[in-house]
Amino acid sequence: MAAVGDEQKSIYSLLGTPHDSLSNDQQTAGYNLSVPDYKGAQFDASTTNLTYHIAPPVSDSTLKAAEIVVSFISPITPTSSLRQSIPAAYVSIHVHADFNVDIYMDVNGRWVSADPKQRIHWSMQNIEFDETGSLASWQVQKEDDAIFTENGDQAEWGKLHFTGPPDANYMSGDHHKVRRAFANTGRLPNENEENFRAIDDQEPVFAFHKSFHLGKTNNSKSGSVLFTIAHIQDEIVQFASARGLTYMRPLWKSWFFSDYALLMFHYLDFHTAKRLGDDYSAQLEHDAYKSGGDDYVDIVALSARQVMGATGFGGTPEKPLLFLKEISSNGNTQTVDVIFPAFPFFIYTNPTWLAYLLEPLLEHQLSGQYPNKYSMHDLGGSYPNLTGHPFGKDEYMPVEECGDMLIMGLALVNSLIEKAGSKVSSAISGRKSHENYALPISITTTDGYGIDRDAEEGAVQAKSWLRNSYPIWKQWTEYLIESSLEPANQLSTDDFAGWLPLQTNLALKGIVGIKAMSELSAVLGMDADAKYYKNISETYVKKWQVYGMTRDGNHAKLAYDWYGSWTTLYSLFADSLLCFHPSSADIHEQSSPESIIGTAKQAPMVERSHTHSKLNASSNFIPSGLYANHSTFYDTVLQSYGLPLDSRHTYTKSDWMMQTAAVSSKSLRQKLTHSLAVWLNHTNTNRPFCDLFETEGNGQFASGLRFVARPVVGSHFSRLALEKSCRGQAVEGLAFLDDM
Repeated sequence: MAAVGDEQKSIYSLLGTPHDSLSNDQQTAGYNLSVPDYKGAQFDASTTNLTYHIAPPVSDSTLKAAEIVVSFISPITPTSSLRQSIPAAYVSIHVHADFNVDIYMDVNGRWVSADPKQRIHWSMQNIEFDETGSLASWQVQKEDDAIFTENGDQAEWGKLHFTGPPDANYMSGDHHKVRRAFANTGRLPNENEENFRAIDDQEPVFAFHKSFHLGKTNNSKSGSVLFTIAHIQDEIVQFASARGLTYMRPLWKSWFFSDYALLMFHYLDFHTAKRLGDDYSAQLEHDAYKSGGDDYVDIVALSARQVMGATGFGGTPEKPLLFLKEISSNGNTQTVDVIFPAFPFFIYTNPTWLAYLLEPLLEHQLSGQYPNKYSMHDLGGSYPNLTGHPFGKDEYMPVEECGDMLIMGLALVNSLIEKAGSKVSSAISGRKSHENYALPISITTTDGYGIDRDAEEGAVQAKSWLRNSYPIWKQWTEYLIESSLEPANQLSTDDFAGWLPLQTNLALKGIVGIKAMSELSAVLGMDADAKYYKNISETYVKKWQVYGMTRDGNHAKLAYDWYGSWTTLYSLFADSLLCFHPSSADIHEQSSPESIIGTAKQAPMVERSHTHSKLNASSNFIPSGLYANHSTFYDTVLQSYGLPLDSRHTYTKSDWMMQTAAVSSKSLRQKLTHSLAVWLNHTNTNRPFCDLFETEGNGQFASGLRFVARPVVGSHFSRLALEKSCRGQAVEGLAFLDDM
């Protein structure tokens, strides 16, 4: 809220519904409830700004309106894993006026529990950071923490810290009493009510107030106040690691000896953290605009914080881990086919964070705790309990998960190797091999600024990683050899669509996974393995084109035996991302039905500069004609809000649609990007970014399914990841599509 005026104050409700606690009777209330002039929102990847204008007091009605900007800042800092690991955000409020303005902000117990009947305790703490400075901080927590439990996707353990400057006044108590105290006087009396109770019992709120003396009473016409909101847990997940079930501490605890040390650092680090976040946002805006224009800028800016919001950093600087929650679709944790659509964000932003995501899955399975030959679906059915599936009864997506892991594994290796000859800026350094660990990762800093140190050469790291985990990659590949060409009845990542045998897109993912293994083998100089997997994948992909395409080669069928159907063939994205399509030399290969099975001659290609082995000196894995045909076909089935997932339904998945857009013609890519932007701007779904929605009508949620706030929107970064891959040759290999 904001208050202006002296004797008769005008109270403006800026965010939330604090006015519900105030009286509408102006004669008895002593204040007037007023409505601010909302000027709109601006946002980038790290910051959302809300701007308001409020009228001057009645006694000075000739003055200009005041401008108040409320900034919510959660910096994305790819160069500083330390900062990214801190579970806190900034709220910065800027005031520009010719008159005095008072600002009020409060939080309630809903931050620590979704159950309003839970009893909470609170206190006001003074955090001293040197002999001359301090901070004021509200601490709120449940009376009885329920560690490692959630209610409605909200954690039921941990402490809320709401922190402000020492010159801010404060008050706690019944929401009516606290908010009316501010509305009547424009001040708070520095009082803390200690009648602990339930969240909804005379709803206690915890408030700060800051006065700005501007204009006539002060030479300054502007000022600002900074608040921080942190949710701190001593343990963030329980993880069935190689050494057994382990309570995992947050990564930040490796650097800060107490919660208050963290809060102090975070508050005082505001300008540095904001600058790092602004640097990332500016680079993202530049790259996205160059790639896809204004629509694409907005889409990826909205997606970035949603991806990181689903993650939590744990472990130690010597062995950092990144834990991921599926969110809304179910409570699974470290879900492979959720990490997979998220991973283009990490390839673009910081590939090392992808390594931290894969490490828990690799460590758990390398330690022998999962009985199946294929990759597990997730590490636990209920976040934050990464307790595994010792009986192998997790959701049955064997081809999906094996293909996903192999594709992501090679994408990570390529990202490291493409930096060979320079230092890897994302802070991975070597350590001794251990049979139950996969990635040699650690974080160190160059100085007191918390910036990740450049590590050893990327090719060295890639080889260390593969040596440690090579057996599990081979195991998954052998499963794909047995099961991917003609997939049995099973689920794919789109499990809401149901079980189906012989899925065309799923089969391609598995075959690309086998091809990926040939490249991984080549990295280690395992030439026999590399040749073996290469030959199988090339044999399979030719057969797949016969089984999965329509007879005229126009487009892919949903399943081999679903004649008259079609599907979104988003697995083509992996083919290009992994540098399997570096040339447009075979654009005319699919000129006849006979050429679909690969009998046409392919022009030789120039060997890539970052080649792992001479096995890479080959033509495109998937013919260019197949890309071209699908770009043409998709244009015929587009709807108002994008490309439906397949011919069975009219709903789409924005993650797969944007993977498809990344490997489509420029014209189609622009249409798909614009359709997603139109859906964002013109439909009435008022939830965080949804990835599953109808492409017709009013663009509502798909029937019975509400997928919101999920990290899968990382696939909105697919084109950016592609442009970064293969040292630019991935997009060069698709350049022929832009002429369509």
